[in-house]
Amino acid sequence: MKIPFICLALLVVHLGAVAQSPAPAPNSNPRQLNSKTYKAEQDTAFRHGSGIALDDLTKPQIDNLAVLGRVWGFVKYYHPAVARGDYNWDAEMLRILPKVLNAKTRDERSVALAAWLTGLGPVPACSSCREPARANVRLTADLAWLTDKNQLSAALSKQLVYLRQNRNQESHYYVDSAPNIGNPLFLHEETYATPATPDAGLRLLALYRYWNMIAYFFPYRYAIGEDWQPVLAEFIPQFAAARTDEQYRLAALAIIARIHDTHANIYGSDKILVAYKGTLHAPVQVRFVEGQAVVTDYFHATLGPATGLQKGDVVLQVDGVKVDDMVKARQALTPASNEPTQLRNIARDLLRGNSDKVALLVRRAGQDLPITIARVPGAQLNLGLNNGTPDRKAPFFQLLPDNIGYLSLGTIKQAELPAAMAQLKNTKGLVIDIRNYPAEFVVFSLTKYLSAKPVPFVRFSEPQPTYPGMFLGTPVLHVPGTKEAPYAGKVIILVNELSQSQAEYTAMALRAVPGAKVVGSTTAGADGNVSTIILPGNISTMITGLGVYYPDGGETQRVGIVPDVVVTPTIAGIRAGRDEVLEKAVELIAKP
Repeated sequence: MKIPFICLALLVVHLGAVAQSPAPAPNSNPRQLNSKTYKAEQDTAFRHGSGIALDDLTKPQIDNLAVLGRVWGFVKYYHPAVARGDYNWDAEMLRILPKVLNAKTRDERSVALAAWLTGLGPVPACSSCREPARANVRLTADLAWLTDKNQLSAALSKQLVYLRQNRNQESHYYVDSAPNIGNPLFLHEETYATPATPDAGLRLLALYRYWNMIAYFFPYRYAIGEDWQPVLAEFIPQFAAARTDEQYRLAALAIIARIHDTHANIYGSDKILVAYKGTLHAPVQVRFVEGQAVVTDYFHATLGPATGLQKGDVVLQVDGVKVDDMVKARQALTPASNEPTQLRNIARDLLRGNSDKVALLVRRAGQDLPITIARVPGAQLNLGLNNGTPDRKAPFFQLLPDNIGYLSLGTIKQAELPAAMAQLKNTKGLVIDIRNYPAEFVVFSLTKYLSAKPVPFVRFSEPQPTYPGMFLGTPVLHVPGTKEAPYAGKVIILVNELSQSQAEYTAMALRAVPGAKVVGSTTAGADGNVSTIILPGNISTMITGLGVYYPDGGETQRVGIVPDVVVTPTIAGIRAGRDEVLEKAVELIAKP
């Protein structure tokens, strides 16, 4: 049985982010994934532009385009001829678009779409297209619109319902499942890299592509927090009006943010977004503590203190703009699963800009002080501090006072783990710090030292390419037990908003160890392997592509790993240089 077992990382760097994967990144060059030649690849008519303008759209035209987007995406993933790669489905959409756009009535629109689909050839009856057992179903596609009389004529509705019942059951030109894991791989998606700003037709294609990938292959569509259907029509005029490089990327960021997934963003060294956010950074780290933007550390040992800012300073204004106003303005363009993680990401860019100086108003010891500090290129700074691991070469284990062991997974080394656990075996307790991204995958190799017997800790939901929109549950996965005597001391796991993806998955496994406790604050709420999406203009984004749940079906997405003991840093603690979360862990171990 195929069991997913690796959660992928998002490591934020000063120019964007890099996804770590055990396999080549999907879509880096889709045509290298399969040497077979497809008819779809011979259709290059719109490779460098559609020639379509979408100016001054009327409400009926927006409705027409919304219906087209739904039908196009449904047929893309359900129709056997499209699945075989017989048609470049991007190009086919651009060909039919003008006729649908200018349709005057629902029936005129439906006639055009019905004829379009009929032209793909007959759909053979499917003898294997059965509904799965209800007990295994975690999520189904929202296809109520197939029988909506306001959108489709009776004839077109009948045609689409038949297609659902007789959907493709073979391999698919546009989507596959990652081997041994199960998250979707989106294949053969043209990048349309030139021109840099796609024209209106290609921008609409970007919206259709993304909206439908979420509709059919996002395991947490139900947790978005709103009905995904009307979002399509809402964004059509926004993408149509996004005529500049910057406007287009901000429109893309806006819809990406709407799925509330910390894995989702625009990644890579996107020059347009780098210029928009700023090429220079202040040499101080800012995090939101007690609801305020607080200086918590320095990105450079000398440049940081030279700013005159002190740890514990509260930033009130940046270049005359109140921080509260900056947060409100940036929330809609900052993808994240929950508010703590959204504030984490906003804080990272709060002092970023294109000028070499930035004027701040900070509060220190009850006084408001104006301070102007220098910005420098990110390459001069240790921005890895933002990921909870300032020094990748630091030892991953140590002995704390009072015979307490400490492991930092941000620098953990699989090969050295047996020796480390041998040295820590007789400690009173073990603190496992996952306020970082694990340097190596140690879910099973670490937990085997801690539990006397196998313990259930996770189950998954996987997308079904042969039934798009359907997610089926998998059997429960267990952490292994040890044949030797397990670690006898207390186990405390530290987490916060920096704990994301594989870090959250690791925390779930460690928490399953009998007696273990999680201490800290809610995590990033993005747990599951990532799937890459490429949008026109060569924009790279991702989604969490695999559903991850506790054995009882409890949620992790958006919720995060909820601590057993909630401890958050305080401004006073930061001023004093304390690690209050670690202190609480030591206190819990010291108690009888």
